[in-house]
Amino acid sequence: MTKIGVVGSGTMGIGIAQIAASNGCQVFLYDLNLSQSQQALARLQTLLSSLVEKGKITAQQSESIIQHIQICPQLSGLKDCDLIIEAIVENKEAKVKLFQELEEVVSNKCILATNTSSISITSIAAGLSIPERFLGIHFFNPAPLMPLVEIIPGLRTSPSLSEEIALLLKDWKKTPVKAKDLPGFIVNRIARPFYGEALRIVEEHLATPEQVDEAMKSLGNFKMGPFELIDLIGVDVNFAVTQTVYKDYFYDPKYKPSLLQQRMSEAKLLGRKTGKGFYDYTGTVEKVTPHRDEVLYREIFLRIISMLVNEAVEAKRLHIASDEDLEIAVQKGVNYPKGLLAWGQKIGYTKISETLDKLYQYYQEERYRQSPLLRLL
Repeated sequence: MTKIGVVGSGTMGIGIAQIAASNGCQVFLYDLNLSQSQQALARLQTLLSSLVEKGKITAQQSESIIQHIQICPQLSGLKDCDLIIEAIVENKEAKVKLFQELEEVVSNKCILATNTSSISITSIAAGLSIPERFLGIHFFNPAPLMPLVEIIPGLRTSPSLSEEIALLLKDWKKTPVKAKDLPGFIVNRIARPFYGEALRIVEEHLATPEQVDEAMKSLGNFKMGPFELIDLIGVDVNFAVTQTVYKDYFYDPKYKPSLLQQRMSEAKLLGRKTGKGFYDYTGTVEKVTPHRDEVLYREIFLRIISMLVNEAVEAKRLHIASDEDLEIAVQKGVNYPKGLLAWGQKIGYTKISETLDKLYQYYQEERYRQSPLLRLL
């Protein structure tokens, strides 16, 4: 595949275009707003110039990347593409309409893919005349830097297509993993307790965000704590993903969103992008190092890691992905220090099970139910 179409020139779209162009593909970039594409390409040029100054790439490489990206003012400019990756707004109807329009333009051999992080691949494909050539290719932000890419076939996707795309992504120096078409795929499903249980702990005034973050970093060797990561992602963005997973799993209590996070979203305390979230980034408030309470830290860590391991074990039971891909996904997609199945083995699945039993007995909530497989490991 040498001709790659990218629809949508936001942060993700231009990032995907950069990846393909860096690997010698001719990229055709289309956005409904032509000026958006032009501005995105100008920002990419500025970024590449900065990388040249830092010695990360050569001037020739920078020039080659830009030359390999062609802006298309019309959708018809994508007619000769071998693969088209859509990276527009997270709206099913908008995506279906786009792909129906693309089917009128491209050849029957052109592969169509969505970069969605939450919408069912099968449901989008249902609106297409050739659903067999459609699948999900989910990059993580920032796409040029994050190695993980989730490949998600729909129920009608051609069986050979996933492997074909995996080989392409490996050529692009990415780490592909294959996921079943279930809400959240791998990462956005398995990682939910990292945020959800941390928020629950703070909502109940059992610990502060600083204490939770310090517990996960000091005892689990996580690079960032849950609240630091939420602030980086965006409180509103993280909340929206949780809402989507919760709704798509028919309101399973395991994925219930946080009222604290909702209130913060409403107050526009969205994290780094607004200057304030769970932390203050304006420089007007002195950062306070929390008092180290070893007993509290162990309780926090064990509670959150037990919920994470349980989610990974349930994903294993449901064959959402292979064991290897489940482990790779959390390490490469959200930078966990090790895979969650490996955490379960290190701590002991019996200990994980006992922790969840205590939580269930205390709260009497389905949120803390165990995977049937957990007790068998």
